[in-house]
Amino acid sequence: MKLETLTGWRRRLRAREISSRELTELYLGRIARLDAQLNSFITVTDELALAAADAADERLGRGEETPLLGLPVAQKDIFCTEGVRTSCGSRMLDPFVAPYDATVVARMKAAGAVMLGKTNMDEFAMGSSNETSFYGPVCNPWDPDRVPGGSSGGSAAAVAARLVPAATGTDTGGSIRQPAAFCGITGLKPTYGRVSRYGMIAFASSLDQGGPMAATAEDCALMLNAMAGFDPRDSTSVERRAEDFSADLERDLKGLRIGLPREFFGEGLDPEMRAAIETALAVLKDRGAILVDINLPNSGLSVPAYYVVAPAECSSNLARYDGVRFGHRCADPLDLQDLYTRSRAEGFGAEVKRRIMIGTYVLSAGYYDAYYLKAQKVRRLIADDFRRAFTEVDVIAGPTTPELPFRLGEKSADPVKMYLSDIYTIAVNLAGLPGLSMPAGTIGNLPVGLQLIGNYFDEARLLNVAHQFQQDTDWHARMPAAFV
Repeated sequence: MKLETLTGWRRRLRAREISSRELTELYLGRIARLDAQLNSFITVTDELALAAADAADERLGRGEETPLLGLPVAQKDIFCTEGVRTSCGSRMLDPFVAPYDATVVARMKAAGAVMLGKTNMDEFAMGSSNETSFYGPVCNPWDPDRVPGGSSGGSAAAVAARLVPAATGTDTGGSIRQPAAFCGITGLKPTYGRVSRYGMIAFASSLDQGGPMAATAEDCALMLNAMAGFDPRDSTSVERRAEDFSADLERDLKGLRIGLPREFFGEGLDPEMRAAIETALAVLKDRGAILVDINLPNSGLSVPAYYVVAPAECSSNLARYDGVRFGHRCADPLDLQDLYTRSRAEGFGAEVKRRIMIGTYVLSAGYYDAYYLKAQKVRRLIADDFRRAFTEVDVIAGPTTPELPFRLGEKSADPVKMYLSDIYTIAVNLAGLPGLSMPAGTIGNLPVGLQLIGNYFDEARLLNVAHQFQQDTDWHARMPAAFV
């Protein structure tokens, strides 16, 4: 059977050409046969999925209409899911079964989605390669010797290999967009506050944001319609009127001003990557867009600023995992100090420990002003650069990553080199803006991602630009040969 996009399956379900149970069985079968090559799932929820599919078929039979009714999806294992293990890719939470649904999960259930399982991820979303997971690394479906990106690498790999039509991800410094680029799919990081963080296990609370990952911009719009909205249980959720992110997908791009930051096309960008991005930008120009050179002078400070702010917030958020209330608990502790020390030492991996230690240091007495406060001031300068840019242009574009997917283990011993793989994505999180990565070419057999950055709450514009690009290209429709 031909594999469709999420939107394509939606049409076929409504035409009664296929049932939700048949569709669910199709993808569960692909996961069972093919995921051993990728390790993209931590938990597969076969029985729950089939029960949800049968319920969806009953609703479809009654003529009900909800955005995702009967459609299979996967949830990143950072979203609490009632009655299902929610591990965050860590030994610390390996036995944890969530007693409630995250708002994103609840909204997608209400929209009729059928959850196939929970996808693998970097531990507590800390990583750019999906190699820090307690459950082992995820492999890139285009080349199993390479990383899929992180931290949402499990979701990206599963969608790219068509083990699931769409999945959720989270983005703290590029963790939706970078794996989307490495795996050749479309991924959207919404404006901070657009999607509820309630029930999404926190890494860095002022940066984390959930979003959709799918083959196409059209599918991401469909997903975002179900995910977005105000949530009174999340104090960072923004109250805005409901919006149909699919409504403007067909708008033409004539006169659209696309800013190209000089800082994104300079030293550090692979020459072949640059050529591929420029070829992709020419497609948008042919559609009527106007390309404008702009400056984001403080963007070069985004990596050092991020790696002060994010570890500081992670240090605070992860303090609760102490072996007492929940999470991993060491065996036979001698006293309370031993309980804390061994539980955390055994439960957390090396990258999480590294960031906790950095964060604790920059928040400590005598160093708060020198590091954390200064990083927050730099964060404001970065946001101001974007504000000025958006008085001149409608959208900003550039590469999602400076290089192609790297080999498993290639950067594991050099954390700084690993951190630099997010150099083009981190500024977007510091400013709280929406960003999207879409497949825009290949070099050899490996995907190239084009990043689009929008003004606050301008996700519909990003999806429109991406959709128009995908009308003239087929990069989003290509599949890794081993999974066709």
